[in-house]
Amino acid sequence: MESQSQTLITQPLPLFFTFFITIYAFSYLLIFKSWSPKTRPEACSCIISFLHGTPAVFLSLSAITTTSSTSFSAANTHRQNTVLEYSIAYFLTDLIHYLIFYPNDILFIGHHVATLFVFLTCRYVTLHGACAILGLLIIAEVTSACQNAWTLAGLRKDDVAFAKKVYERLSLPFYGFYSVVRGLVGPYYVYKMTSFYYINSNSNSNSGELFMIPMWVWVSWVVVVVMAISVSILWVSNLWVDFFRNKRDSYSYGGDHKLEIKKLD
Repeated sequence: MESQSQTLITQPLPLFFTFFITIYAFSYLLIFKSWSPKTRPEACSCIISFLHGTPAVFLSLSAITTTSSTSFSAANTHRQNTVLEYSIAYFLTDLIHYLIFYPNDILFIGHHVATLFVFLTCRYVTLHGACAILGLLIIAEVTSACQNAWTLAGLRKDDVAFAKKVYERLSLPFYGFYSVVRGLVGPYYVYKMTSFYYINSNSNSNSGELFMIPMWVWVSWVVVVVMAISVSILWVSNLWVDFFRNKRDSYSYGGDHKLEIKKLD
């Protein structure tokens, strides 16, 4: 019994996974039971994302700032591994969500599988590089609270007036915040990370630490992150296009409406 308890403490992944699965089931069966079958699963996904995103940002910051080395090739600390397992549990749960309710959404399924590959290799294969990966996690999740609120409001904006108002109020600041993080901060961070690994991959400048991260691993990390950021930039660009198109159409409608009233007069 003591051995089992010690395992849960040192390897909390099963506990985290149970937590996210339980929250998802609770949301599906109780919180959103009156929502339509189309919006219900997505709302549940937003709830577990709320419980992962912002906590992951603060946990990652704590895990990075309390370690003796913040090198991109440093050995993982216990606290960093715990944060990695917390995120692995979330992405496993959300992947199951997509496989059950949206099996044809290849883009998001591929994104989750690739993200899990990065976390799993950092946690269980190399046991090094968590500072780099948690830095990426901060960039990826710092916008999640705003995005989830925006998504939830968007799911009900057509039938709830308050949801429509929240959606419209959040859209512009969310698009701007997301664009800065994914369009500027993200690419710069990946550039610094890639430069570090490339320059130091054949050197002993970090006491051999980098050699604990095989080239195929860090190159695959970079490829996955570059693809994810590219898709994010494309996604938010489409949102901006729709935003300005809707603005133009509303102005156009307003002008035409005034002309029609003047003609009637």
